[in-house]
Amino acid sequence: MSLTATCDSVSQKRTLSSLIAGRVVKRPKQDDGQRLQEAAIQLLEQQQSLSSLLREVGNPDLCNILQSQNGKQRQEESEGTSAAITGSLLVSELRRKASQLGVPVAVLSVKMVLERLMEITGNEEVKEEDKRRELLCSSQRTQLCVLLEACKELLSQGALCPKLLWQEYRRAQRLPNLEVVYQLHVYNVFTLKFILESDEGVRLWLGSQLKSLCSCTLPQEEEETRQVQQKVLSTVVGVLVGTAFEQTNDAAAADRRTSLLCCSVLDDMLFWLLDTAGESLNLQSAGPGPERWIQIFDASMCGVSASVDSLQRFFTHSLTHTLTYKPRLTVSDAITQQNEWTFAKVSRLLTSLFRKLAVIFSVEQLLSRLQQVLETHEVNWKHVLCFLSTLLVYNPCAQSSLRELLSRLLTAAFEGYDLENMITAFLLARQGALEGPGIFSSYSDWFKMSFGGGSGHHAVSKKSLVFLLKFLSDLVPFEPPQYLKIHILHPPYVPVKHRSLLMEYVSLAKTRLADLKESVEEMGLYEDVSGAGEASVQCPAAQDVEKAVSLFESTGKISATVMEASIFRRPYFLTRFLPALLTPRVLPVKADARMSFIEALKKADKIPAPQYASYVEACQKQRQQDNSAVCLDSHDDPLEVLKIQLQEFTQLVVKGDDGEISAQLSRISHTLSVIFPGRPDESIEQTVIDLHINTPLSPELHVKVVNKLLRNFCQCMLNTSRAKPPNKQSLWASRFVSVLLSNSQLLSSLLHRLWDLFHNQGSSLSAAHLLGLAALVVHLHASMSHSPLVQLVPPILPKPVPVGEALSSALVCSTHANMLFCVRLCVAAVCYGICRGDALPQQEQQEYIPNSLYKKLLYLIPRLLPEVRGTPITAGAPVSEHREEDLLGLWSSATTTNSTWRKTAWQLWRHPAFCQLEHIPKYQLLFSEWLANELQVQRSEDALSDPERQEYQQWVCLEHYLPRPEEQGGCGGDMKNLCSHLLNAIMDQQHCNQSQEKLDHRVSETGTCLPDILSRLQELVYEMEVTDLSGSRRGRADVCDFLFELVGQRCSSPGTSASLSVSTKLGLQQTLNTWNRVLLALPAVLVVQVKTEGGRTTLDCNKLIEHVNQHQRQVCSPAGLLSFHLTSHLLRGVLCASVRCEHSREEVNKVWSRISLHCPLLLVSAVHWWDRLSPVLLSSWRRLYDGEPFPEQLQLLTHCHKWASSFETGLSLSPVPQAAALLLAASLRCVWRGCGSDMQGFSAALNTLRSQRGTQNQQVLVFLFFLCVNDYLSALLYPQEKSPQRARTLCTDLLRVLVDSADWLLIFKLNNQGVYQLVTMVTSDEFSRLMPWAFYSLLLQQSAELQQRAVCCPGFLHTAVLCYISLLQLFLEGNTLTTNTEPSDHQVEPSQILRQAKQFVLRVISQTSGTGLSSSQLRQLESLCADLDPEVAAALSVQLEPHSHSPEMDFL
Repeated sequence: MSLTATCDSVSQKRTLSSLIAGRVVKRPKQDDGQRLQEAAIQLLEQQQSLSSLLREVGNPDLCNILQSQNGKQRQEESEGTSAAITGSLLVSELRRKASQLGVPVAVLSVKMVLERLMEITGNEEVKEEDKRRELLCSSQRTQLCVLLEACKELLSQGALCPKLLWQEYRRAQRLPNLEVVYQLHVYNVFTLKFILESDEGVRLWLGSQLKSLCSCTLPQEEEETRQVQQKVLSTVVGVLVGTAFEQTNDAAAADRRTSLLCCSVLDDMLFWLLDTAGESLNLQSAGPGPERWIQIFDASMCGVSASVDSLQRFFTHSLTHTLTYKPRLTVSDAITQQNEWTFAKVSRLLTSLFRKLAVIFSVEQLLSRLQQVLETHEVNWKHVLCFLSTLLVYNPCAQSSLRELLSRLLTAAFEGYDLENMITAFLLARQGALEGPGIFSSYSDWFKMSFGGGSGHHAVSKKSLVFLLKFLSDLVPFEPPQYLKIHILHPPYVPVKHRSLLMEYVSLAKTRLADLKESVEEMGLYEDVSGAGEASVQCPAAQDVEKAVSLFESTGKISATVMEASIFRRPYFLTRFLPALLTPRVLPVKADARMSFIEALKKADKIPAPQYASYVEACQKQRQQDNSAVCLDSHDDPLEVLKIQLQEFTQLVVKGDDGEISAQLSRISHTLSVIFPGRPDESIEQTVIDLHINTPLSPELHVKVVNKLLRNFCQCMLNTSRAKPPNKQSLWASRFVSVLLSNSQLLSSLLHRLWDLFHNQGSSLSAAHLLGLAALVVHLHASMSHSPLVQLVPPILPKPVPVGEALSSALVCSTHANMLFCVRLCVAAVCYGICRGDALPQQEQQEYIPNSLYKKLLYLIPRLLPEVRGTPITAGAPVSEHREEDLLGLWSSATTTNSTWRKTAWQLWRHPAFCQLEHIPKYQLLFSEWLANELQVQRSEDALSDPERQEYQQWVCLEHYLPRPEEQGGCGGDMKNLCSHLLNAIMDQQHCNQSQEKLDHRVSETGTCLPDILSRLQELVYEMEVTDLSGSRRGRADVCDFLFELVGQRCSSPGTSASLSVSTKLGLQQTLNTWNRVLLALPAVLVVQVKTEGGRTTLDCNKLIEHVNQHQRQVCSPAGLLSFHLTSHLLRGVLCASVRCEHSREEVNKVWSRISLHCPLLLVSAVHWWDRLSPVLLSSWRRLYDGEPFPEQLQLLTHCHKWASSFETGLSLSPVPQAAALLLAASLRCVWRGCGSDMQGFSAALNTLRSQRGTQNQQVLVFLFFLCVNDYLSALLYPQEKSPQRARTLCTDLLRVLVDSADWLLIFKLNNQGVYQLVTMVTSDEFSRLMPWAFYSLLLQQSAELQQRAVCCPGFLHTAVLCYISLLQLFLEGNTLTTNTEPSDHQVEPSQILRQAKQFVLRVISQTSGTGLSSSQLRQLESLCADLDPEVAAALSVQLEPHSHSPEMDFL
């Protein structure tokens, strides 16, 4: 069987899934399913080929898809059974075949998968153009997805090796197909990051494949393939950016190599883009490739796989490389060619690139970066100046920032007489001026402002003046003539005594103008910003006339430049400017701006009378020659045409003529198609419209059109509603909405406008607006079946949604004002929907009632109207006999001006149709949804006061949702269910806030109703605690179990901590931090269970110990230490719970003894905080048991602390307390961490413990050594908090004492630690995995003498090799740490530690005799080293001969 089989062939030789689906007529029993599976497996083992089976996994029955709905239902019923069977069959067949061939299953599976992959991608039936475009066709993609689903099943059962699959695929494909690589990444067969890290030749093919993919041109009809193309690019670039620019403190050498590789690939693509931009001026000549690559510089696209900081580093890096790419142009070239580098003349690719790169930075950041690049790099002046032009054009606020930058540059230039700053300032100022006065001030204005007065930088001294004039003189040979003219006409300010210096420059400039055949007198009034210079098509006078008329039209006044020219440049004004202005023409009937400007000059006596008379006479002759040339007003403006058509439509709607209404809507649709031109072949049902919720993208014309449409719809709705209820009206509204839906561009503008109205301007809308907009939303929702989906940007909703749901997302309920607008709009919409859908079948009636708006009413009406809380929506509300009267009353209440929304809402709440909807699942407001809404409310702007909010929330929890059945969104009377909803909502609050901030930037986390919901949780938990429903004391145990089980479910994650992604680890850490805040708000007594067995009440802390060991241990910061507040809360819970016991003191002692044995993290934390903790616990004990002695086990902590402190004070040493070794070690560590640089007490303690030989003292030293190693690791990871040098010194001192014993080696063996197994429960798994790193980091820094003593220690070789293998695995997985501290003289660099560790291991092996390892240990080490480091494995085999192993070692 093959994926390309036709329906006919399938019908003859049917697949397994179709055979099963065709026989399913009723749900099979479990036994039947098992027998069927066994029979199918037996059958296929005899006849099924592996190749056919691989094709068949996940393959849908092509014939069944085309069959009736009944067939589809049968297929769905058998889907679960089929999927389970096919997966197991495939693996079973693979194992059987592998066993026959004598090869590993993974090798065979890779071979079969690769053959199928080559068959799919190398299909001969694929058209030639499909082969050239670097993307799979639709059929190939479908087959590939089926194959990859099978691969996932193989991976899940350990039957496929991703690494081997990639190696074989690369061997078969010189240039891997990028879409295939992307699909492998998406299906998690192996990730793109794995390829980047493991494929040595990735740079050779990845860049070329990216270029080919970008340049691929697809037909218009292949929308799916275009989306795949975009997804492939965005995914690959996101991984490249995240890998190349993610800064981590513990990046290994391999990670840095991968980072540089990714960076080089991105740089190659950027340089390709820049080369293309330099060769082409327009997008058409450049082809689609570069433009498509520019689109990846989008924070929302490549930000999926990269953090904000990484994106900023990537954009900064790209901007710097763009500005410094091929710096071949000199400053003289820039001065000469600058006119050709304006925004309008430069390549569109370059400006588009700059715009993308600048979008995530502020103008100040960009200009600061530009200045930094100019100061530190050789730059490409064309790119620098084009970047400045792009920045000025797209950011109006950049004008002031550029002025500040120019001022700083001039100040620096004159302070140090720095030519580089000087030329930079002039080039930047001229570039801004070239973009026109609307973008930046003219060059003449800037030059006059900077040097035209006595306060300029050049006027400070003669030296400064000479510096300026010398600079200007040096520019003369390269200057375009317009700048020379400005310098002559607006010279810098020069004192009289230095006038000769200026005249020298003026003479030089005039000579240069003469050489260029340019005259100063011919210079126009306004600066030539076109950059055309002498090549300008228009004469300066004609340009001056156009500019003067434009300024007069905008200001109504004659510009000062024209008035000054009429006096100071009179020859030019009379002989050049006025003749250009008074050119004869046919005068318009209504005076235009040019005529008004001429009249204003005449009134000001600036036009000689004879010249004006000649002009009028010439114009009259022109009119007589062409009478038809008189300009008339035009009525062809589409906006005016639409306005008239809408007015006529309003009149037709009132008349109710359906035929005329349809005809007029056709005319309106044609006019809208002119304003909103879209593709005629575009199918709007298949499109997804992006709704940008923060930055509406509609042009001003489109906004005006949409406003006209909305006003007209509201007016028509108001007019018809006064005459008839909605169910009696014509279909004009539905047809009107159909016109809107027929144009996706129009619909996009409409949705943007509606979002803006609902989200930002709701309080300003009148009742008529609300009624019309509510009806419009209802009709948009009713047209959902043939309307496009909407994707909110940024994506606050996970996927595209219908139009009605998208618009309802704009209705936030966070403040009183928002709630009032929302409830008014929703009441109007639901009333209209109920009335409009009356007399329709229930399913069709639901089309007119958006469930999202209905749910908002279920939330808001009880909140804002306390009286309805006593009138809940009852099941099966009776339908009134006076149904028509009820509808008329409801609609009248919604449309009458003297009716309030409260009255309408109250009437709607009791309406039978409204009540019936609440029993349909999609219209039910779940308790979790209510909590999400409530947690968005801002307490300071709530409609309810604090007491009112408390009363409302208690009603919702205890009266509304607690007794409500679970299938209706309630809690089914279960208090635990209610509490779990509350607790989950509280712990999800931060994620909800992030989504809410995307929707509304005004939301603040501190002002939400989180404290109120937390109070409700406290009330309910306390009620569960004190209520004894069963007559026993099981309540507390149930609450404790419930809380810890719920948190355990939230924190549970598949796999080990080493296999979790960074995002998963951060999510777990966030969850536990939130839980800890909740736990501290709950009664401390809840953390310990109280049990009654055999008439005796005891404390059970098993759940507490399990919770700390499994979850709290992983998120401690620093590692191995709970916070003071959490430690205090847990211990106070033990004391408080003991009140229920007859022998409280004895029970506390037992609990603490158990904690000491099984929860070392809590023990170590209690010792660490004991100075602060003991007064709190002692006070609680005295309050609970006045006069009774403190429990001995807790007093023991004080004794141990005093004993440890005695070493520091130097007093007579106290006897060693009879306490656990870990407790003594933690006490010593606690005291010495606070003793500063004084290490005498530490040395005294070591000497004392060493002199008093004994098992306990030895264990104390080993535990102390572990705690110090943990501190050393923590200091390396967080150097700002601790000193690594001090921790290393402590470890060294302890190692000198312990080196001759084998016990210290046990703490570095993760799975064989014996009595020291407790240490694994003190710190996190991440720290435990770094212990081999700490082993070599410490050992390699020791003296040769100490290293030799360590080598002689029993069992050292075994431990050293195991640690080396673990260290090697850490490096291969990229999990090593990178220190941020300056390395000391003896400290080993992290990048060198692996190399030195290997040398050390080889040296130790060579020095060890054959009796150093047992034969089993040798076999174990050889097996571990065989794949990871064959050299070490060979050294073990050669140096340690098997015949030399002692039987005693084997016995041991």
